Amino acid sequence: MIAALSGKLVSRSEKSVTVEVGGVGYRVFLSQDGMLKLPNIGEEVRLYTHQHVREDALELYGFMHPAELELFEMLISISGIGPRGALGILGAGGLDQLRRAIAAGDTGYLTKVSGIGRKTAEKIVLELREKMSGRGVTVGEHPALRDEADALDALLSLGYSRDEAREALASVRDDSLSIERRVSSALKKLGKR
Repeated sequence: MIAALSGKLVSRSEKSVTVEVGGVGYRVFLSQDGMLKLPNIGEEVRLYTHQHVREDALELYGFMHPAELELFEMLISISGIGPRGALGILGAGGLDQLRRAIAAGDTGYLTKVSGIGRKTAEKIVLELREKMSGRGVTVGEHPALRDEADALDALLSLGYSRDEAREALASVRDDSLSIERRVSSALKKLGKR
């Protein structure tokens, strides 16, 4: 099993990268958030990986931090959530926000992910809530979760796609900013494209 890769980043597409290790190129799928954190082409990268084996495919899923890999593996252990769905969930926002949303039982935050409906979100919360609190994720009033959802809704109402809005908000990771300032900063990022 391939648990980690360290090598040169040789190419990237919308959802995957190729990492060259010892003359062999490995295709690795990453979350949207992971794609934003990658170094430039030609630079060294280290990814923690999950090797997913199916009857018709052998795929690698990569993460910048072991904690992301751990949550990914928890998500795919839930019936009905595959690796691509788990990557989508991880790309919904920061790892800490996602953990807090699960621990708080905030299914609304999870349903903002494309392809995740109310029943699936409830299933995620039901199966992972205790695991999150057991790992020291504290729950209380988390206005950051609501603010993130409100900022996303604002960008969606302006006509941006869910992926564009999430990517723009991911580049503005400052919980101290008000919703208005986060949306404003995200709009500036979207306007530069």
